[in-house]
Amino acid sequence: MNPIQEILTDYPILILDGAMATELENYGCNLNDRLWSAKIVMEKPELIKQVHLDYFHAGADCAITASYQATIEGYKERGLTEEEAIALIKKSVRLASEARDEFWTNLNDKSGRPKPLVAASVGPYGAFLSDGSEYRGNYSLTEDELVAFHKDRIRVLVEAGADLLACETLPCLAEAKAILKVLEEFPGVCAWFSFSAKDGFHISDGEKISVCAEWLDGEEQAAAIGINCSAPQFIESLINEIKSRSSKPIIVYPNSGEQYDPTSKTWNEELAANPFSASTQRWHEAGAQIIGGCCRTTPEDIAAITGWARKTV
Repeated sequence: MNPIQEILTDYPILILDGAMATELENYGCNLNDRLWSAKIVMEKPELIKQVHLDYFHAGADCAITASYQATIEGYKERGLTEEEAIALIKKSVRLASEARDEFWTNLNDKSGRPKPLVAASVGPYGAFLSDGSEYRGNYSLTEDELVAFHKDRIRVLVEAGADLLACETLPCLAEAKAILKVLEEFPGVCAWFSFSAKDGFHISDGEKISVCAEWLDGEEQAAAIGINCSAPQFIESLINEIKSRSSKPIIVYPNSGEQYDPTSKTWNEELAANPFSASTQRWHEAGAQIIGGCCRTTPEDIAAITGWARKTV
């Protein structure tokens, strides 16, 4: 059964975690690397687990694994064998699961919140390229080629035992269609599909989010539809567009409001607008039932969501 729907049957909102990379950097990690947080799975896995714990303590109902840029191809380019690469991808799920189980076992008061989920991150092809194309979608790949790229990693993540897949920062509908084609081989597996957006109506390659929502609405394995890794000021409009074409749960976890330069791999902090947490309740009122944060958001941001969301239970 769809684990998201199970939680939303009993609770009005499912709270996601926030950025992994920001917190790893706060713990002293250098992520200026093509593998990004997938590099830390290899080098300092205990810090990955700690960040997951930090978010659970902040109130998160779901951990997104550090597998966004963890691909067999990417690890092999770093000199690892295929077997070592597969083991690391599975380890990203195990770290989140261990953190969840440890947190839940030690939590005295479990009232008012569900047992957290573990969502295995499936980053787009552009994340593997590490050239910013997940914000453009100009891959020049066929759907079959995208199927071939995603197939092995999805199989590994499913075998690792995640509760569901987080297919995130997708810049084009073609990639969502390719992933769903892969999921046909795993009929019991659900996934959410969240796109990167360029404005309040369009995803990164220029397609209307309403078209994506309408297409995904009929797909049984699509557990939720939404937006991540995008500017907060576009979110309310995008929620309304999705809501107009789909009855599935809407998921939003945008960036903090700062702008990312994929060439220099730096953030322009001056462009941050209103505090991130100030907008989250408005997104829920607009129709989003699954809310968290992406790049540059923190456990404090998630705790702020928890502050108002738990009162609605």
